[in-house]
Amino acid sequence: MEVEAALRDQVKRAVGQKASEGKISQLKGDASSRCYYRVGEPPLSHVVMVMPPDPSKSEEVSKEAVPAELPFLSVQRYLKRLGARVPEIVSYDPAARMMVLEDLGDLTLEKAVEAGGDRESLYGTAVDLLARLRVSAERHPDPRCVAFHRAFDEDLYLWELHHFREWGMEAWSGRQAPDAEQAELNRIFRGFSSRLAAEPRGFTLRDYQSRNLMLKGSELVMIDFQDALLGPRQYDLVSLLRDSYVELDWPFVDRMIHRYLTAFGRESGEVISAAPFKRFFDLLTVQRKLKDAARFEYIHRVKKNSSFLISIPASLRYVASALERLPELSDLRRIAARYVPALA
Repeated sequence: MEVEAALRDQVKRAVGQKASEGKISQLKGDASSRCYYRVGEPPLSHVVMVMPPDPSKSEEVSKEAVPAELPFLSVQRYLKRLGARVPEIVSYDPAARMMVLEDLGDLTLEKAVEAGGDRESLYGTAVDLLARLRVSAERHPDPRCVAFHRAFDEDLYLWELHHFREWGMEAWSGRQAPDAEQAELNRIFRGFSSRLAAEPRGFTLRDYQSRNLMLKGSELVMIDFQDALLGPRQYDLVSLLRDSYVELDWPFVDRMIHRYLTAFGRESGEVISAAPFKRFFDLLTVQRKLKDAARFEYIHRVKKNSSFLISIPASLRYVASALERLPELSDLRRIAARYVPALA
């Protein structure tokens, strides 16, 4: 009851007594350490984000110091300046660690596809939006935004690969690699991370995927962007098209990649060669989906949330598919398959 009273108080102070009335329901927050509640009845309802004790700290994002400003505020402000559709922030109470947000409803891209929506149109819209956003961000970087002070560097890629070693290879097999194999794996991981980190970087949302894109009327709205950082052009496209929650076949993904390149060229005037772009897309797919599969296991074992286990097989299928086109990663596949048979 104390939480309910606090939620109503936040909404009441932000928008008035009437909006704070009606039922309160907790919304699904996935793997986030934040909790979300809908307060009131549409169209007067609002969503209240309740943050953990250290809301500026991210579990995964980077090794940099905790930023002075709440990343959600910083990135939301930057995205609005670029003309992107993001949830409106009605009020923020740092002392209470609560933020009152626009209620976007419950229809995610994932749910729209599951309900039989036009996959080509839905994903085409998301791809076009991403291309426009990337071009705009490359033209208008802003050092005031926290995302421009952290990056997918070699250390972060390496951390995520070792996350897979610990929570994928070792956790699933119940054994550790012998010293010689461990040394070889370390060498492979470092070379792989170095290759990924050498790619030019720009503003990257990091989790641009089906559960973080909301449909409100004719609008596609981005949420869960507080972990934005600098990364390669393909990263957000991998997040969207190699999403563990909506499994997409390669011919469809290939079409969407070419649609992205066309949209990016139309917006920027730059012509990007498809073959090297797709090769790097595959390299990032291996790295990202190995990390995702292991992260789902970590969330299950450490956070006692088993809801993501169902998405591990799709993640590994994406990795296996990409590895078929990447003979230079045959050593990684050879060792990882000894512990994760799905990669054989």
